[in-house]
Amino acid sequence: MKKILFTHSYFYKFDSKQWNTHQPYPPLGTIYAAAVMREAGYNVSLFDTALIDTPELILPVIKKDKPDYLVIYDDGFNYLTKMCLTNMREAAFRIAEIAKQNGISVIESSSDAADHFEKYLDRNVDFVIIGEGEITLKELINKLDKNENDFESIDGLAFRKDGRTIKTSSRQILKDLDVLPFPAWDLINIGDYRDIWLAHNKYFSLNIATTRGCPFKCNWCAKPIYGNRYNVRSPKNVIDEIIFLQKSFGVNHFWMCDDIFGLKPGWVQEFRDLVQKKNLNFKYKIQSRVDLLLQEDTITALAQSGAETVWVGAESGSQKILDAMDKGTTVEEINTATKLLKKNNMHVAFFLQFGYPGETKEDINKTVEMVLNLMPDEIGISVSYPLPGTKFYENVKDQLKLKANWTDSDELALMFRNTFPPAYYKRLHRYVHKVYRKRTGFNSIKNILLNPLSINLKNLRSAILTFYYIPASILDSFLLKKLETTE
Repeated sequence: MKKILFTHSYFYKFDSKQWNTHQPYPPLGTIYAAAVMREAGYNVSLFDTALIDTPELILPVIKKDKPDYLVIYDDGFNYLTKMCLTNMREAAFRIAEIAKQNGISVIESSSDAADHFEKYLDRNVDFVIIGEGEITLKELINKLDKNENDFESIDGLAFRKDGRTIKTSSRQILKDLDVLPFPAWDLINIGDYRDIWLAHNKYFSLNIATTRGCPFKCNWCAKPIYGNRYNVRSPKNVIDEIIFLQKSFGVNHFWMCDDIFGLKPGWVQEFRDLVQKKNLNFKYKIQSRVDLLLQEDTITALAQSGAETVWVGAESGSQKILDAMDKGTTVEEINTATKLLKKNNMHVAFFLQFGYPGETKEDINKTVEMVLNLMPDEIGISVSYPLPGTKFYENVKDQLKLKANWTDSDELALMFRNTFPPAYYKRLHRYVHKVYRKRTGFNSIKNILLNPLSINLKNLRSAILTFYYIPASILDSFLLKKLETTE
């Protein structure tokens, strides 16, 4: 039986911003592919890079397992892998180099490799999978096992033949996701993840994907793996996996890592009904759109099925910017959805994006005002990041000659010319967080004064930190004004 060693190139320790959250998730896409290949009769193993320090640690695993194939299969459900961070690209190159030095065929599947397959083929990768990868991988390894070399017949592949690069036809994505086996959770050392979560967060969470793809066309959002089609697992199939994970690992919190959770009409309601019928008890967080949340009784059904936190792509408080992004949502929908989520006792979190082309100081102020008026429970701030394959990328690509990728997700460098210099947006990120924390602190002080018996460590700490954020935000405001005039 041929052996396949799976790995991936996302090292949490190479991305300090993410590592410092102490909320690592297993490489879900990787163990999906491993499960498919095991079902096809192959002997599969996993070198999980998520929690380790260096790619070099794969060498003793290769020596011990002696795999026939090394598959670097990144987790396409983790939105950070879309960003093509150079730390992770270099890690993938090093892993491929070690494998080739040991005579192993190397296959790569990732957003970055799909966008830049020539770079990977130059750096010890034999085949790059483009698009949804499981079926392509199975067809490829089946041919390699039979010593066949007509790889042109396999959709979704890039490789070299006689010194020239060949890219085959696009792979059609799977429509019936229920035919896939559950991810190979047994390959993950769950205890390592659990220990980190419990030491820093007091709860443990695992990731589940209920869908693949996104049909919306925000012009800055790339979809190199699953495309613009949207396919969904049945609620029963998802519930069966939740029951399995609860019984196997005692986990009671999940990140539904879909681009959009519950888009299919009636899906959330059917999911809610199954949760209640089976008397399941768990909490979960999702990503959604404010317009979808306002349809029918979606918010109520989410609350009744255990949804605890809803992340929405608010992006901007300026309708002009939302329209420029082709977002398809309105500031009024952000307001309405936020209030309804809070009314249903759910946490609401905003993804915010600064630096989109054409954004002015007035647009920035509208976004800050929206945050302070609505006070979401969490905010995640980024600057506009041009991803290959998007309309946004095409508009600014001529300015990306010197820099087209961040080193890690904390870099926050604006890579094209905009209203203000790059340093302004880095400082803006800090400023918005500080004024947000300052307002949170004021609210905590108010609650303590009005309800002294409800005081707890969390709101006491928030209240005390107010006296740090007041001067810190004033300083950042001063520095921002100076940067506004810097060329």
